[in-house]
Amino acid sequence: MRKTIAIGESILDTVFLDDRPIDSFVGGRIANAAASVGEVGIPVEMVSECCNDHIGDIITGFLRQHHVGTGSVDRFTEGGTAASMIFNSSAGGDKKLVNFYNYPDDRFDVVWPRIDEDDVILFGSFYSIDVAMRDRFYELVKYARERKAILIYLLGCQHGINCRITKVMPGILENLEIADIVIATEGDLADIFPGETADMAFKNHIEFYCGNFLYIDGNSGITVYRHNGVKSSFTPSRGSIADNPLGWQSGLTSGIVYALYANGILHDRVDDVDEETMSRIMAVAMEFAANVVANRGRNCIDDGFAKIKAEELQAAMNLLNDNNIQAS
Repeated sequence: MRKTIAIGESILDTVFLDDRPIDSFVGGRIANAAASVGEVGIPVEMVSECCNDHIGDIITGFLRQHHVGTGSVDRFTEGGTAASMIFNSSAGGDKKLVNFYNYPDDRFDVVWPRIDEDDVILFGSFYSIDVAMRDRFYELVKYARERKAILIYLLGCQHGINCRITKVMPGILENLEIADIVIATEGDLADIFPGETADMAFKNHIEFYCGNFLYIDGNSGITVYRHNGVKSSFTPSRGSIADNPLGWQSGLTSGIVYALYANGILHDRVDDVDEETMSRIMAVAMEFAANVVANRGRNCIDDGFAKIKAEELQAAMNLLNDNNIQAS
């Protein structure tokens, strides 16, 4: 079976309410998407780094629990695993984030996973534009491109990370150029292309490099922009995005990966997906997202849903194989 390779941060999030810790979980859109992908039986490998400390053990344990391979997670010994504190107030208002990290000088010393044609690569967030590790990171995703894998780029980074956009913009543009599909939230665009609507951002920045853009509006749902000028909107039937933005996006991303496999979408077909197939992909993706939001306390799909989707995927794969045999 085709594989999924997820390249992103390993971080532990702790949530506070009125300055009291109330929850802790593995953070990162990509790590949580990888967990959902692993739950439905798709082979998935995480490419990341964390310290050989207790927090690193929690993160790698979480990944293995969800059937995500950790052979390409670098467990460095100097420094500490990244952590994030998210402060909420019962009085409302914007949340505040405090990030802690202590990486070694020599970054991203990972063992490259095997990458084959039509594998799916998830990458993005601050991990993909961090100047300290940019060269090694880009070498890996460029290799994946040469291998004709499908590259899905999650634009933007965790809000609260302090970086100068002008300094990392060359990396962002390189990522857009190498990607087959770009996914971004309303907040991502506000951080990277301030003052621009999704229409403007696609026309002015994204379309030149990548013709498949999925925009997540926190209020209304998803807009899909295509290289052929087609623009389609999809509204979730359940599972409010605002209830859990991290979980909703990680669920949506994992659902897109799942749908690419279930519909037999290969690298050479990504730009030619018809509207009927796109509607099926988005319906499945939003189903994954809704399940994650309903699965409170976790940012990945629940066991019952995973079992059903694993069985449906196997049936879809069998049908695709039968059709391929008949066609040959």
